[in-house]
Amino acid sequence: MWLRFVPHRTRSKVPTISHGSGETFGLNLRFMLIVTVFIANAIEPLINTMPGMKALFLWIFTFHMPLFVGVTGYFARTNLFGPNGNRILKQIALQYVLFQSIYSVLDMTLFQVPGITHSFFVPYLLLWFLVGHAIWRLVLRSFIRWNVRYPIWVAVALGVCIGFIPIEGDWLGLSRTFVYLPFFIIGYYFPFDTLARWFATPIRFIAASISGILLIALFQLHPYIDPAWLMNSFTYEQLGWQMNSLAIMMRLSIYALELLASAAFLAWVPTRICAITDCGRRTLYVFLIHGLLIRFAEYFGLYTYIDSSILASCLILLSVGCTIILTHRFVKTVCHPFIEPNGEAVFGWIRLQPRRRRMKHS
Repeated sequence: MWLRFVPHRTRSKVPTISHGSGETFGLNLRFMLIVTVFIANAIEPLINTMPGMKALFLWIFTFHMPLFVGVTGYFARTNLFGPNGNRILKQIALQYVLFQSIYSVLDMTLFQVPGITHSFFVPYLLLWFLVGHAIWRLVLRSFIRWNVRYPIWVAVALGVCIGFIPIEGDWLGLSRTFVYLPFFIIGYYFPFDTLARWFATPIRFIAASISGILLIALFQLHPYIDPAWLMNSFTYEQLGWQMNSLAIMMRLSIYALELLASAAFLAWVPTRICAITDCGRRTLYVFLIHGLLIRFAEYFGLYTYIDSSILASCLILLSVGCTIILTHRFVKTVCHPFIEPNGEAVFGWIRLQPRRRRMKHS
């Protein structure tokens, strides 16, 4: 069973991504998830005034981050260790410093969103994912080196316990990082290549039906659900949960809901190469840029004009269109130095400076 493994064996024989159904499915899934990420962030300013948008927002949050973290773990199979793994960690660090600076400067000068803390220790909104990605990699590498036999269950325990720690959930995004850690580990070891066989027509229909039923249920239950429950960015005390077994049961129940919703959403994902497959290779560009577009939309007052379901639907379509545009190869050509900076070159230059100063002094 894939939930049981001896991780130290995988260090010498790291799971590989085949250029077949597993990689294709992962790329298709990644594109569909970045679409939902864009939509969720775009409609968030509307959830307090439009019940339909709140229900859609809740439905997306039941699966989009668990699956996004999972597919990130899946594509970490070939580059968790070694020079490539270290290169990616350096690249993540540069991405975080660069975009944390960009978002913070723009917020202080233009956006001025209330309640935002400007610090490198408090990731600006969606940038927590970059910090989380680095921590997930480091934790999984440690699990493998330390021969942790059941890392998924250890990760679940960490995700439950993090809510009790009296630390602001936004500090380095640690709350969300450890809550979503099990999904990164699942994605790393999950046999994506078998999904094409699992999702035969009857099972795919059942799973898609469950996904649709969940959306309908959330339309009925949304007045009783706090979106913060699904964001996983707060401590139990901040959420108002009693610091006892009830909080543990709530987190485990949300885990169960996310697993069910994630498995059901997979039924919508194509398993063959199609128009969205290549776009799935450039989702990082959407992730890092789309927040700026939404912030500028708020700054220029776009949301003051959205007061009907028709206009909200147009906003969703606009989000999908912007996602497609941002995954275009032209965007990668223009933005590549900023989105995927050369960490080796930058850190190599930093290491050389003290040596050059010493030589100059000599």
